[in-house]
Amino acid sequence: MPASLIDRLGLSVPLVQAPMAGVSTPALAAAVAEQGALGSIGVGATDAAGARAMIEETRARTSRTFNVNLFVHSAAVADPVREAAWLDTLAPFFDEFGVKPPTALRTIYKSFADDPDMLTMLLALAPPVVSFHFGLPSNEIIAALRERNVMLMATATSLDEARAIEAAGIDAIVAQGIEAGGHRGVFDPHTTDDAFGTVALTRLLVRKTKRPVIAAGGIMDGAGIASALDLGAVAAQLGTAFIACSESAADEAYRAALIGPGAYHTSLTSLISGRPARALANRFTGLAHSIGNRQPPDYPIAYDAGKALHAAAKAKGEHGFGAQWAGQGAPNARAMPAAKLVQVLKTEWQNCREPI
Repeated sequence: MPASLIDRLGLSVPLVQAPMAGVSTPALAAAVAEQGALGSIGVGATDAAGARAMIEETRARTSRTFNVNLFVHSAAVADPVREAAWLDTLAPFFDEFGVKPPTALRTIYKSFADDPDMLTMLLALAPPVVSFHFGLPSNEIIAALRERNVMLMATATSLDEARAIEAAGIDAIVAQGIEAGGHRGVFDPHTTDDAFGTVALTRLLVRKTKRPVIAAGGIMDGAGIASALDLGAVAAQLGTAFIACSESAADEAYRAALIGPGAYHTSLTSLISGRPARALANRFTGLAHSIGNRQPPDYPIAYDAGKALHAAAKAKGEHGFGAQWAGQGAPNARAMPAAKLVQVLKTEWQNCREPI
């Protein structure tokens, strides 16, 4: 980021820990922040009360700057026929674990664009940084947050999205390459995804926009951070690298899968949640080879079915239906406390800057 923003954030290393909803925790974000990077919490999978608790806990653990990430997806369109057909598709797997599938599916997550309680809470607490994924809220919401001196960031997967972010007055753009783990930040999942890689997208946005660009996707070490900066990015965002940290909320099965063969074969799938997301290869991602062109319901309605199937399988000791999000850099994951990982990343990055 430009020096003024670096100073504002108080960063000593150009590193953002990705706000992985369900995996990032206040303890993880605070540990990262304490080492001079930007720690993040993802609150897209909780309500205003849950988000408030996470922000307050993070603040209790660190006085440094941290980021709060929100999902700004379009409202799901309920389609009972499509949802029933999807449950029929998954029925044999529920049967395998002796459980009946749900009789109906719910919209389990509310978009920030439609959540006035979340906005009220954010304006009251004014976290240092707020970032958006899947799209942008209204100009009125953006203006209200800026009035509270909140720095704003948003994810782009294309130049068009980046230009929309720039036009909205957002402070920084996160350039999410196709290599990234978790959900693609595409604004409209029904349009063609050009699937830019991190290198190509970062360089494109650096050249074609006037906002600071943060490179994200497949970056796992200090050499990757240095490469992102060489492309013109002001920082690198790492998510998969932090899954194995002791402070993350990943369960033991997730951690085991991260060091297993599935890490070498991550795939982008909409089957789990209804939106494209990159995950470790497991039984759920493998369904793409057997169900043909059947499409899941809209996000997050489809996620209700995915979570129910995972719960049924997990109760019988099968963990292959979990949402084990991870990027293509997964085989390079290292298990250590978050503070130690940031220190290692900083040293690796600095070593790359030293003349040969």
